Amino acid sequence: MRSPNTPWCLLLLLGLVVTGPATTLADPRTAERQTENVLLVTLDGLRWQEFFGGCDESLLSKEAGGVRDVAALRRRFFRNTAEERRETLLPFLWKTVAAQGQIFGDATVGSSVRVTNGLFFSYPGYSEILCGFADPRIDSNDKKNNPNVTVLEWLNQKPRFNGQVAAWTSWDVFPWIINAERSGIPVDSGWNPVSPQVPDSRRALLQTLADETPHLWDNVRYDAFTIQAVFDFLEQRQPRVLFVSLGETDDFAHEGRYDLYLDAARRNDRMIERLWTQLQSLPQYAGKTSLIITTDHGRGDDRVSWKNHGKDLTQARFIWTAVMGPDTPSLGTREKLEVTQSQIAATVAQLLGEDYQAAVPQAGTPLPGILRVPQASQQPADR
Repeated sequence: MRSPNTPWCLLLLLGLVVTGPATTLADPRTAERQTENVLLVTLDGLRWQEFFGGCDESLLSKEAGGVRDVAALRRRFFRNTAEERRETLLPFLWKTVAAQGQIFGDATVGSSVRVTNGLFFSYPGYSEILCGFADPRIDSNDKKNNPNVTVLEWLNQKPRFNGQVAAWTSWDVFPWIINAERSGIPVDSGWNPVSPQVPDSRRALLQTLADETPHLWDNVRYDAFTIQAVFDFLEQRQPRVLFVSLGETDDFAHEGRYDLYLDAARRNDRMIERLWTQLQSLPQYAGKTSLIITTDHGRGDDRVSWKNHGKDLTQARFIWTAVMGPDTPSLGTREKLEVTQSQIAATVAQLLGEDYQAAVPQAGTPLPGILRVPQASQQPADR
């Protein structure tokens, strides 16, 4: 999440080169779609190494991973194959999202998702995700309003989405990244007072718990508070575009605690599953919601650099992305495919039937193949 200069040494979303089997991309202006809502989730700083390979055995030690109980952590997360390890760590993402949707960024099958901003830390990464391009003016994690309009703000300006966009985030810099002051989008973040959009009785309880819980990080609240606030918010309002950013994975990595990093990733997976299940129980969302999950940056890839990220760690340019929804073909892990972080913004819009790149030409194109081709547009088979 934070810059490599962060004092702590302690995340449902994505120009392209396709060299494998071609997947026809439906025209966003003509494709019939069922998606009426989008849930975009980020897991801050979760490495592609764990996403695709699960628990990294080289970090299962006190020396490299700060692990307090190596045997217990091995029992929880280590398995014999990468497939077993990743399903153990992230069961919802691999048993549900990968099975029903698409996964981008697996280097073992010739694919990648690349960050284009060259800085590989949070504010530039989140701005690239939400705006669709890298901006050299975004070069720190300072609380300065984003001069660019995010896809969230762009959608909120449209009559059919106005007042139907919201953000709930663990890191407290998001009001500036989303430019809540200009955009008018409600952004509940960090240890700030709980949003008034949460029902009064629940807001009082959450605020009391937040005030009386020790804060390990001053500007990042625990993800459990973020996700509970989302559940409470959904009782009162049901936005069409919901952005949720979870942060513990990055902070525990900066702390050098591989055990707590893995535990946070596992909890995040469970939180996303709970949220997805809740949405599918509500008439507004059931069968009409697409999910995009991604991260803002990668990390180093050895026993020391895994704790950090930034422009000096070029390995941190590689990330991952997952997409699932009623309009997305079930293609599983995409092979021989190179995409970028800058394609996520246009993907969010395209799933909702909007052409973000036409309005923002510097933005990346939507991810390839995430929309089914209408039957009428398919060519008849040769006879």
